[in-house]
Amino acid sequence: MLEVEDLHAYYGKSHILHGVTFHVGEGEIVSLLGRNGAGRSTTIKTIMGEVPPAGAIRFKAARIDGLKPHEIARAGLGYVPENRDIFPGLTVRENLLLGMKAAKAPNSANGKPRWTIEDMFQLFPLLRERADAPGGVLSGGEQQMLTICRTLMGDPDLIMVDEPTEGLAPKLVQLVRELLEKIAGRGIAILLIEQKLTIAMAISHRLYVMGQGRIVFEGTPRELAANEAVRKEWLEV
Repeated sequence: MLEVEDLHAYYGKSHILHGVTFHVGEGEIVSLLGRNGAGRSTTIKTIMGEVPPAGAIRFKAARIDGLKPHEIARAGLGYVPENRDIFPGLTVRENLLLGMKAAKAPNSANGKPRWTIEDMFQLFPLLRERADAPGGVLSGGEQQMLTICRTLMGDPDLIMVDEPTEGLAPKLVQLVRELLEKIAGRGIAILLIEQKLTIAMAISHRLYVMGQGRIVFEGTPRELAANEAVRKEWLEV
């Protein structure tokens, strides 16, 4: 579904990504792992068109490198940024409606969107309780849930999620994990950046480890668990 080939990216004169190549299949959960500064966030920002790419990026077999972010979103690629980017002055319901307005043509067989506001409230009941509250009064975890749900309202085929559990209490971390698994259960592929190795290992079908702007490992959670050298050099503190 998503194919990245020999991807390079720059911030000014700084060469950040050095020939990154990987793929995400339909319905897969794939994690990008690595220490801070490894290039993971830059990778998904480049895929989303926020950083100029050099290399080939294909989504559902079509080239998307060089397109604008809104064009990439309309093609069916969703993005949940690390900083959440909700609209604090709008209510929870209004934030969700904004996601719906950006939706492309429905993906489901019956011509209806796969997700509704009621689906969002069922996935995360606290959003129903806060439906008419401004997004700015939500806790960090609630804002993270709102951001993920707003992205789903655009009916994506694949979502890229950047550090969804960062700074969250253990209870909310578990809720985020369950939400990601439910999303994948509906056939939506996920490209996940996650600092908590235990979560990535538990829910991912495949993993890539990044270091110094390159892919240094590709494999299953079981294969990574068995590779102590990779974990020590590129993941463990």
